[in-house]
Amino acid sequence: MSNVNILVVDDEAAERVTLGEVLRLEGYHVTLAASGEEALTLVRQQGPFDLAILDLRLPGIDGLQVLEGISKTSEDTIVILITGYGTMETAIQALRQGAYDFLLKPCPVDEVLTAVQRALSELKAGRHRRELVAQLQQTLQQLMATDGIDASMPEPVEDDSVLDIAGVMLDRAKHMVTFKGEPVDLTPTEFRLLECLMERADEVRSPQELVRCAQGYETDPWGARSIIRVHIRRLRRKLEPDPENPKFILNVRGVGYLFSIPDEEELELEDEKDEVDEGEEEEA
Repeated sequence: MSNVNILVVDDEAAERVTLGEVLRLEGYHVTLAASGEEALTLVRQQGPFDLAILDLRLPGIDGLQVLEGISKTSEDTIVILITGYGTMETAIQALRQGAYDFLLKPCPVDEVLTAVQRALSELKAGRHRRELVAQLQQTLQQLMATDGIDASMPEPVEDDSVLDIAGVMLDRAKHMVTFKGEPVDLTPTEFRLLECLMERADEVRSPQELVRCAQGYETDPWGARSIIRVHIRRLRRKLEPDPENPKFILNVRGVGYLFSIPDEEELELEDEKDEVDEGEEEEA
């Protein structure tokens, strides 16, 4: 764990130093910051950090602003917000901006360490997933370079572990997603959300159902809408050819979301468009 870099940001010296020492005793490499400005400077100069623990109420730049700055500078950094002034609205806003967890002071040391361990497990899983995606991409390129093999059209797999709809293939066993043969890099939550939608394609599922299915806990309707909305937006950016006009992940206003199965005519038009685009690229 000595290669894990953690940034602790808290304007209260006692809280900052104590948490830093606890984390160092666990074997982590810890950097301390007393303000949001100092935190962002450290992120730019010493980053990226694997994990950041932020106090929400900071003088000047607050924790949510630091969270936004970290997200722009280092997408891989996992952020845990910790505060003594939390509300449900604040927690949802933090999750919406990409925070991994939200803890309330006074927070027992064991609870903080558990949250840190969960976050680092998520980080490790994400890095492993990206390595697999890179390996798959390399394999696909090698296949495409081999005469007589069309890597863009994988052989159909009759397997319950694979969901394949309109070119979107989700492999539960390998925890991987491809679209028309190209790897799609999803977070674990995005993968589970897509799985929940695809396994009941063309069926509307409420935000509460999706939170329960993808994240394993119950929440109220308002909170569920706010949580799922941000994951849907990110999923569309990664999967949809045109995220502003999605064709797969559709919103049924006031009800929920569904994974739409295009009809045969739509698929044929899409294939014709792809052939035209490929022809234009060859001519160019």
